[in-house]
Amino acid sequence: MTKLTTRMQWQWMPTGIQGKSVAQPYFWVSCLREDHLWLSTKGRGGKKLTRRSRAMGNILGGGVAILDEAPVSKDPDCYCGYDGPGPWFTCKPDEQQQPRLAKKGIASRESCPPETFAALLKKAADLKGDKPAMKVERPVPAPNEDGTVPPALEDEKWMTWTWKSYYEDARRAGKGFIKLGLQKFESVSVWGFNAPEWMLSLQGATMAGGKLAGLYPTDTPETAGYKVAHSGAAVVVVEDRSKLDRLVDALNKRKDPKPLRVKAFVAYGFAPADDEKVEVQGDKKPVMSWAALMAMGDKESDAELDKRIADVSPLECAALVYTSGTTGEPKAVMLSHDAIIFTSSGVFEASVGPTHNFAVLPEQERFLSYLPLSHVAGLMVDMCCPMALTAKLPCWCTAYFARPYDLKMGAIKDRLCAARPTAFLGVPLVWEKIADKLRAIGAANSGLKQSIASWAKDLGLTQAKSSLLGGDGYTPVGFTLAETLILSKVKGALGMDQLKYAATGAAPIRVDTLEYFGSLGLSINEVYGMSESCGGATLSTQSAHLWGSCGFPVDGVEVKVFKVDATDINKKTECPRTPSLDDNHEDYQGEICFRGRQIMMGYLAQPDFGPEHVKSIEKKTAEAIDAEGWMHSGDKGMMTASGMLKITGRFKELIIGDGGENIAPVPIEDHIKASCDGINEVMMVGDKRKFNVALITLKAVGANGEVPGTDDLDAGAKRVNPDVTTISAALDDKVWIEAVTKAVTSANNNGKICPNNAFKVQKFMILPTNFSEEHGFLTPTKKLKRPIVEKAFIKQVDQMYASKETYVRYQA
Repeated sequence: MTKLTTRMQWQWMPTGIQGKSVAQPYFWVSCLREDHLWLSTKGRGGKKLTRRSRAMGNILGGGVAILDEAPVSKDPDCYCGYDGPGPWFTCKPDEQQQPRLAKKGIASRESCPPETFAALLKKAADLKGDKPAMKVERPVPAPNEDGTVPPALEDEKWMTWTWKSYYEDARRAGKGFIKLGLQKFESVSVWGFNAPEWMLSLQGATMAGGKLAGLYPTDTPETAGYKVAHSGAAVVVVEDRSKLDRLVDALNKRKDPKPLRVKAFVAYGFAPADDEKVEVQGDKKPVMSWAALMAMGDKESDAELDKRIADVSPLECAALVYTSGTTGEPKAVMLSHDAIIFTSSGVFEASVGPTHNFAVLPEQERFLSYLPLSHVAGLMVDMCCPMALTAKLPCWCTAYFARPYDLKMGAIKDRLCAARPTAFLGVPLVWEKIADKLRAIGAANSGLKQSIASWAKDLGLTQAKSSLLGGDGYTPVGFTLAETLILSKVKGALGMDQLKYAATGAAPIRVDTLEYFGSLGLSINEVYGMSESCGGATLSTQSAHLWGSCGFPVDGVEVKVFKVDATDINKKTECPRTPSLDDNHEDYQGEICFRGRQIMMGYLAQPDFGPEHVKSIEKKTAEAIDAEGWMHSGDKGMMTASGMLKITGRFKELIIGDGGENIAPVPIEDHIKASCDGINEVMMVGDKRKFNVALITLKAVGANGEVPGTDDLDAGAKRVNPDVTTISAALDDKVWIEAVTKAVTSANNNGKICPNNAFKVQKFMILPTNFSEEHGFLTPTKKLKRPIVEKAFIKQVDQMYASKETYVRYQA
């Protein structure tokens, strides 16, 4: 019997999944499946308790149940069948994904019938046509000369697409793409920052029987040129003149076996000259404005578009998501309409929605679009989730677009305050930057103000810890007052006072960052997946989350940890479950694998690139998806007895010690960063060497992952030694060197992450600048490109190994 405790707090609200309104206060717990707890207590002295099969949880104020184990179904009929020999993938752009449906549950045809984007968008337009779908500031206010950012426009002044106008413009774009020559199974590439035209390009391309192939705004021209050619793009949508010029130059330098398929360029951020053309590999290609594309679509009849829409299968590819390509050319992940829609709607319908009261009422839900739409997170959260939820649930969703310079200029908070999102996904770097600023503000307080803030945060942290999986739900005396007087004001200043679901993903996040936001009354839920799984494999909710765990499997998705044979991925044995997150014995650890309706079709093998390319991509896909349909993530991890997944490292990142030890660097690096607030990044080096060393960067003004920032110290770094204000000065400062040494020593002395000397960092060096996308050291989602960093700093690494000192001063 699972523990059941209650924390009584009255609230007026509907009874969630039961779908009934109440005329008196109720306790409320969502019921997702037959084996979950649902409970209602009538009146202020009511006694009614209903428990189905097994009771899991305790009542948390606000209608959330704190569970003692992950809410994962044990019914095999709730998962997709993988009967037959496979293969469970295709690499061909004109084939369909094999159907994957469960017999019941969210992954079944009954709960989530296979649909196309066009059908779903039409449904959203028919049901919520007058509701806002997209909002953007046009024209975007330019930054001030002093480096500040103009205030956000008032909401009514934002340019707005309703769901009806969104659908109508998508049709116009689709007809325009057809007129320009887009054929079925070809692509529309988009290169630029997030904008309504991005989403309209996705919808128009898929209506016309094609697919979207997004490029990262920070892609080099050579990478952009490769993606345009590899995706078979017939139309390329670009944001600005510079991108057009650089792309054309890169395309003209390519030597592909067959001619490019590009027939036209469309600009959404500038107005080309009338009848403008550019020469691409000897042919003149038209360049037109977005308005001209819309006008072209208006002149075309609907007959051909409707025919193409009817011809699209939900099992065909809707979008290509290119991997980061840390080594070699990026791979193109093919995601079908069905896989994307299942993931977009399933996550919120089954788990997030009922638990967080998200999308379950006829009211607006808001998203802030700022992560690259070419990344799987941007594709799913910004473009596809709003459409699926608006079409299938009582709510209507609105995507607000950030300004192109918001992240670079540290102005994302301004857009948060304008949009007041109800759901927000932040990569760890974004959350950590916000935390840095808040900590700096808190450190500047003194006296009574600081004491009150500390009191409120202490209560917030106590409440947050009691709300973790298996917690008792205890709310400390005074928390409600602290929330009303202090914590709510902090959240309001961040634009997060209406946030129902906060999440982090795409890269590891430090536990101390999660604890900090927990102290502010903000629960940040870790989610995990990869492009190959539509971004969604596991998630956390308020009812089931543990700091340091990336959550439990999404409904209808199987997630297991296997010991996999080094030479044959089809030979594997499931690992036993660990008793707790802290018990990381090697027996419990293996490769994280998942399968289900959300898994990719395969990596795209472009026939135009020749048979050797096709053969190579098919081999890479077969090395990722085994004969039983399991997608191998390349991540090392373990599953707890309570059903929560923990990532312990990435196999490609593991350091093999001199004695053969498998050393996961991330936990050690995170401990060092958490032990010194001035440290920005830590990268361990030591593979097949006698011991480990570390490259360390410090927090600097302007360092946002995209650019390295300045020499000036920022946030917590300014407090290490107030007399030292620059990185260059810190390199020779005794206080700084001692502070970093102490952080490294703290990690080395922690037996959980450094069980023996092979794991310890013996020497370190502080670099004079931060890692960034600009220098090629970070991916667009701010993950470290370790091989590239090590190669770039190999001289400095060798200096550390040659030195007798613990701290080795940087030398160019």
